[in-house]
Amino acid sequence: MAVEARIRELGSRHQSLDQAIQDELRRPYADDIRLKELKRQKLRLKEEMEALRGQMH
Repeated sequence: MAVEARIRELGSRHQSLDQAIQDELRRPYADDIRLKELKRQKLRLKEEMEALRGQMH
Protein backbone atom coordinates (compact mmCIF):
# COMPACT_ATOMS: atom_id res chain seq x y z
CA MET A 1 0.00 0.00 0.00
CA ALA A 2 2.86 2.39 0.73
CA VAL A 3 4.12 1.98 -2.85
CA GLU A 4 0.73 2.98 -4.24
CA ALA A 5 0.67 6.06 -2.01
CA ARG A 6 4.16 7.01 -3.18
CA ILE A 7 3.09 6.62 -6.83
CA ARG A 8 0.07 8.89 -6.19
CA GLU A 9 2.32 11.48 -4.51
CA LEU A 10 4.77 11.38 -7.42
CA GLY A 11 1.88 11.62 -9.89
CA SER A 12 0.65 14.74 -8.16
CA ARG A 13 4.11 16.31 -8.26
CA HIS A 14 4.39 15.28 -11.93
CA GLN A 15 1.15 17.13 -12.72
CA SER A 16 2.35 20.19 -10.82
CA LEU A 17 5.55 20.24 -12.84
CA ASP A 18 3.56 19.86 -16.04
CA GLN A 19 1.50 22.89 -15.05
CA ALA A 20 4.65 24.87 -14.23
CA ILE A 21 6.05 23.99 -17.66
CA GLN A 22 2.85 25.13 -19.37
CA ASP A 23 2.87 28.36 -17.37
CA GLU A 24 6.47 29.05 -18.34
CA LEU A 25 5.72 28.40 -22.01
CA ARG A 26 2.90 30.97 -21.90
CA ARG A 27 5.26 33.71 -20.78
CA PRO A 28 6.37 36.11 -23.52
CA TYR A 29 10.03 35.27 -22.88
CA ALA A 30 10.15 31.74 -21.51
CA ASP A 31 13.27 30.91 -19.51
CA ASP A 32 14.91 28.04 -21.40
CA ILE A 33 17.08 27.05 -18.45
CA ARG A 34 14.05 26.89 -16.14
CA LEU A 35 12.13 24.86 -18.75
CA LYS A 36 14.97 22.35 -19.07
CA GLU A 37 15.17 21.92 -15.31
CA LEU A 38 11.40 21.49 -14.95
CA LYS A 39 11.36 18.92 -17.74
CA ARG A 40 14.32 17.09 -16.19
CA GLN A 41 12.52 16.92 -12.84
CA LYS A 42 9.32 15.73 -14.52
CA LEU A 43 11.22 12.97 -16.34
CA ARG A 44 12.87 11.83 -13.09
CA LEU A 45 9.46 11.57 -11.44
CA LYS A 46 8.07 9.60 -14.37
CA GLU A 47 11.00 7.19 -14.25
CA GLU A 48 10.57 6.71 -10.51
CA MET A 49 6.83 6.05 -10.91
CA GLU A 50 7.52 3.48 -13.64
CA ALA A 51 10.12 1.75 -11.46
CA LEU A 52 7.68 1.57 -8.56
CA ARG A 53 4.94 0.21 -10.80
CA GLY A 54 7.38 -2.44 -11.99
CA GLN A 55 7.97 -3.51 -8.37
CA MET A 56 4.23 -4.01 -7.89
CA HIS A 57 3.99 -6.63 -10.66
